[in-house]
Amino acid sequence: MKLLRYGTPGAEKPGILDASGRVRDLSHMISDIGGETLRPAGLKALQDIDIETLPLVHGTPQDDLRLGACVGGIGKFICIGLNYADHAEEAGMPIPPEPVIFNKWTSSVVGPNDPIQIPRASVKTDWEVELGIVIGEPGAYIDEADAMNHVAGFCVINDVSEREFQIERAGTWDKGKGCDTFGPTGPWLVTPDEVADFNDLDMWLDVDGERQQTGSTATMIYRVPHLIAYCSRFMSLQSGDVISTGTPPGVGMGQNPQRYLKGGEVVTLGITGLGEHRASVLPALS
Repeated sequence: MKLLRYGTPGAEKPGILDASGRVRDLSHMISDIGGETLRPAGLKALQDIDIETLPLVHGTPQDDLRLGACVGGIGKFICIGLNYADHAEEAGMPIPPEPVIFNKWTSSVVGPNDPIQIPRASVKTDWEVELGIVIGEPGAYIDEADAMNHVAGFCVINDVSEREFQIERAGTWDKGKGCDTFGPTGPWLVTPDEVADFNDLDMWLDVDGERQQTGSTATMIYRVPHLIAYCSRFMSLQSGDVISTGTPPGVGMGQNPQRYLKGGEVVTLGITGLGEHRASVLPALS
């Protein structure tokens, strides 16, 4: 299944993508794509529906029908840093001996095509295409062998990052990662049965049509089951939590000369089988 949320910001309704790429409405059956809906029983109930009997929503998704983030009411937006060896190299940082965990604030979450707002005083706003894991079944101290039983699905995330805030200013990475609009998430939540091999998905990102990132989840240092088990040692994972799993090389910080977003650009990104984002970048707030 490809589950999604459509409509105006703050008033999104739950939906599902049909075989023709049209949105079908789920709002008479569930209140949102989140929480209990993402647990195994909730997903099974949705899988048993004949999609063609659901009301058709007018418009083309990501064209004249806005999509919100594919998960509603995200509790935790957990991110993994330096999880691709070639990205760690371009960042001039050693491969971490354990996964690096940081957070994006949930106030950063926007839809896949919503504008990215460069924050006030930003000079180094960057891009990162990433595979997102959406937690279904809650758990703590999860065994790696059982980790995939806790996954509701996957999505595409742009881990937008302000590098000066993140690295050059006092404090943790978090303040360069969680600015408003820095968490585009979607376009849909793709359930694991529709993902052929999450360990071998092509990833890409363009700025104004010029390819910046080309990679594959095959080069992750720490794979999806390990990341779920690892994170669950330090916090319980709840239905609707999101884990963003790191980015391949090609970020602006790693280029020579470095390249950052200034406003006016269009950032397009995607992962095989999981969909695409296309977002305009707004100049820094004055």
